[in-house]
Order: sequence, then C-alpha cells, then structure tokens
Amino acid sequence: MSSTDTGKTTGPAGAGEPAGEDTPASPETLDAREIGEAGSQLSTAPVETAMPGSFGGARTPGALGWIAWTGREVTGWVRWIWRQLTSMRVALILLFLLSLGAIPGSLIPQSGTDAAKVQQFKDAHSVLGPLYDRLGLFHVYSSVWFSAIYILLFVSLIGCIVPRTWQFVGQLRGRPPGAPRRLTRLPAYTTWRTAAEPEQVREIALKVLKDKRFRAHVDKDAVAAEKGYLRETGNLLFHLALIVMLVAFAWGQLFKSEGDKLIVEGDGFSNTLLSYDDFKSGNLFSTDDLTPFSFDLKNFTGTYERSGPNKGTPRTYQAAITYSEGAYGKERKALVKVNEPLVIDDTKVYLTAHGYAPTVTVRDGKGKVVFHDAVPLLPLDSNVTSQGAVKVMDGYKNAQGKAEQLGFSAFFVPTFAGAGKGDMFSQFPALDYPVLALSGFHGSLGVDAGLPQNVYQLDTSHMKQFKDAKGEILKARLRPGETMTLPDGAGSITFDKDIKEWANFQVTQQPGSDWALAGAFAAILGLAGSLFIQRRRVWVRATAGDDGVTVVEMAGLGRSESAKLPEELGDLAALVHEQAPTKPDEDAAPTDADAESPVPAAEGAEKQ
Repeated sequence: MSSTDTGKTTGPAGAGEPAGEDTPASPETLDAREIGEAGSQLSTAPVETAMPGSFGGARTPGALGWIAWTGREVTGWVRWIWRQLTSMRVALILLFLLSLGAIPGSLIPQSGTDAAKVQQFKDAHSVLGPLYDRLGLFHVYSSVWFSAIYILLFVSLIGCIVPRTWQFVGQLRGRPPGAPRRLTRLPAYTTWRTAAEPEQVREIALKVLKDKRFRAHVDKDAVAAEKGYLRETGNLLFHLALIVMLVAFAWGQLFKSEGDKLIVEGDGFSNTLLSYDDFKSGNLFSTDDLTPFSFDLKNFTGTYERSGPNKGTPRTYQAAITYSEGAYGKERKALVKVNEPLVIDDTKVYLTAHGYAPTVTVRDGKGKVVFHDAVPLLPLDSNVTSQGAVKVMDGYKNAQGKAEQLGFSAFFVPTFAGAGKGDMFSQFPALDYPVLALSGFHGSLGVDAGLPQNVYQLDTSHMKQFKDAKGEILKARLRPGETMTLPDGAGSITFDKDIKEWANFQVTQQPGSDWALAGAFAAILGLAGSLFIQRRRVWVRATAGDDGVTVVEMAGLGRSESAKLPEELGDLAALVHEQAPTKPDEDAAPTDADAESPVPAAEGAEKQ
C-alpha cells in the first residue's frame, strides 16, 4: 500500500515507537503515528517489499535446526516471490511483454492462419526459417513462451485483485479513522472561533458532510468523514476487466473456428466441415461445436459509381439469401452486406468477396453435351478482370473415340474495351460488355492421381494444347452466345448468355467475443474512475477554548496533494461557517450589522 503524502515530513504509522514499555513516546512521535494512521488504507495497493536478506533467522545446531531453518527460508522466499508476482510493477511488466510478444504474430506469417506463406518464408530464408521455427515464431500465440507470459499475467492479476477486494470490502464495512491530535500538520487546514456549542458544531458538520455524500461519524470531539471510494472501485473494476478480457481471449483462441466458402448464385451451403473451401480452428475446437444451419444464395446485387473520381466504387454490395437453423428450421430471408453479417447464435456469416461465373457448355465431336455449368473465376483487379479454368474430367471422348480430359484456360472481363483498344482488362466492374477469352488443352488433368489440385489453375504437364489449321495456338474471344470450335472434330465450347455471379462468405465462430468487448468497456470505465476520482478524508474538530469560546478546526487529507482538496475543504468550511459563524472580537471596532462574517479560507487553497 502506498503511503500518503501529507505535505509535511512525517514518519510511517508506528514509526519511532518506544524502545521499552516504560519509555514514554515523544509528542512528535505520537503526531507522526496518528497522521500515519489517519492516512492509512486510503488505497488497497499491496505494500512494496525490498529484497530480503535471510528469512531463516538464527539456526540452531543439529539436523532438526537445519531442517527448521531451511523451512523458514524456503517459505519466506516463496512468500516474497509471490508478493513480487502480484505487485503492480510486475503486472505492468508482464503486460508490456505480452504486447511485445504479439508483434511477431503480426509481422511473421502464422501456421494457424496461412501455412502456405509459412512454407514460402522457410524456403526463402534458409537461416531465419529454422531459427524462427525453434523459437515458435510461426505459432506465436500457442508457443510456450507466450503462454508462460499469459499465464503469469493471469496469476498476477488474480493474486492482486483477490486480497485487495477483501481489503476494500473491509474498508467499506469500517469507519473513517479518528482525527489526528494536531490537524495543523495536514496539507489542507482551516480554523475559526464561533459562539455555537461544540456539540452543535459537530452536528452541523455531520449533516453538511453527509449531504455532500461523505461517509461520516462522530469520533470523540471530532467528525471523521471520507469520500472517493469509487476510485478504488474503479481500480478493482479495471483489474477484474483485464481478467475477463484475458479469459475471453483465451477461450476464443481455443474454441474459435473460421472457414471460407465460395457460392455461385443458385447454390447453397450447409455448415459442415466438408462444405468449406478453407477451414481453420482453435486447439480445443470440435466439429460438434459447429452451429447447425444452412443457406442458399439467391442472387448477388452490385451497383457501382459510373463517373467522377470514385468511378467503379461499389454503391450496392449485398447478397440475398434464404437460411434455416437446424435440420428442420423454418426458411427465412436475409440480406448479407459488408459489415452486416448474418448472425446465428455465436456464428457470424460475413460477405467478403464477389466475382463472376460465366456459364459454358462443352460438347464432344458428336454434339453430345459433356459439361454444362457456371464456372467461378477469381478477380484480379478492382474492375473484376477474372481468371480461372474450365475442367472437363469425365464423359468426353475425342474424334478417335478415346476417353480424354479437357481443360480451358479462361480469362473474363465484364466490360471489354473493344478490339484494338488495349489488352484484355476490364474497364468497369459491371456487366456492360462481357467477353470470355479461352484457349484449350486435351490429355490428362492429373486429377486421377488423388493429389489435391487448385480448381482455378490448370496442370498442363500431361496435356497438349489445341492448335488450328495453321499450327498456331487455338484461342478465341467470345461474346455471350458465341462458340469456339475445336480442331479435328474434337468438339466445341460455347459461352452461354447466362452469366451468374458468385459471393464468398466467411463463417466465423468466436466464443467469448462479447465478454471481451464487455471487459474492454469495463476496463475503460474503471480506468477513468481510478484516474479522475480522488480518495480523501476530512475531519472537523470542535472544542471549547480556554475562554469558553468554541474553536472549530477543519482539515483534509488525500492520497496525494492536489489543489482540489483545499478548494473542497474551503467549500465545506463555508457551509459549516454559515450555521456556526465566526464570533466577533469584543475588543474590535464596531462594524456594519448587516455585514457578513468572513469565511475562513482553507490553508493551501488557490486564491480566487
């Protein structure tokens, strides 16, 4: 617990105690002790302890003496280490280390979020890659050293807040300490003489202080009052909020899940692990934790700014869906927009991307349809210039009747600039002038080997490219409804007029996020209370002087000196003075009867 700065040179409570029971304490020692007691428990902060020497004390001879001494030594050191761990200084150091430890997690690719980038980093850095791997920098938040800092901070906060809470509850149940013998030694002080009786002055002061929301009571010849308990309440709330945030963060990291799914208009999605294009989760996540729901993408609507400096900027960007909760839930309609996700229990469905899926029809040499579907292509720029692949894996036979696989490299622009007006790049994101550029291959796509393959890229290592009669690469730019004929009776591919759109959804399940948000707000509220509310005590003593006239003394004490304390004491003195005014000096010259008695200013108050 931090000692209170009184503005005078004082010793701590109990300082200067007599060496023997028969030795009387000096007045200065008694004053210092009383002022220390008056300022005690203004805070529940733990006492800072210095590095100890030896806890074991004197060691008695023999094995039992050594065992007893070792036990005292170990116990003492354990207690000292615990006090250090639960001190505010160590908690701040751990919080700073936690912040530093999170920096590599933001700058270095993490295996839990992007394993491909981690492998690329290792391949590109032969020295740093293995070093980072040994240090756990590719999985910072699950590394041993980050977990150790996290757990130590958690223990530090728990060990700090529990005893402080009980101590604060004890303070709330108790009463403010009695007035020191000499109030003049306190940083804010005022006095005057009045004709009112001491008991009457104390009753007036008690009522004034309670009206000002002080906790006050009469103790012997003085009224003791205290205010500003919300400061410590805010301090404890701040620490408790940090614990809530740490628990929520840990809970969210352990049980979180995040997956992506690209859906073409007319298709649907069911929240099962096999339905995702990409999925990652926390260490304790189970597939049983997935929220049961499904939805269908009815249509995607996108409108864009047509002119001006913001040309091409989306104005409408939304996906109309129908969804149902559970296996037999009622079907409902919803619009998913950017930053306006669909929320089902603790699962949120975000709209993250959009593109086009041209519908193509592939026929063999006999005119039989072997492929007819909308093929999603990935955008390359803000004008949705897109690239992808059309793969025909089953059902196709060439002109000789041999089963083969076809692959077409596709390049799509929703707004073509026109022939001879530049490269194949879109001029606008809307479907103003759609063009599909194709080039074909035949052979083996490599999918029969069972190895994973990117659906948006062609593996042409076992394929041959179609060539025209002149021996040049067969390629064509198609408008909706146009067909590219393959050579030697190999068939054809048609760019249908039905151009669909697709939307990419991110499905996240982050338990504890609401608790983390509540903890953040509570931490801000508690920090504001601990910074802007001052804990202070006020004493009002009323005693009869040697001449029988009542002497009123008022003094205040806070955790640290502040200009507000003398000001507040002056305001309180003015209220008491109104009902117990200064007794005029009988020897002084007569004054106007209507003149008001001057209000005594508190010592140390700012001059108005």
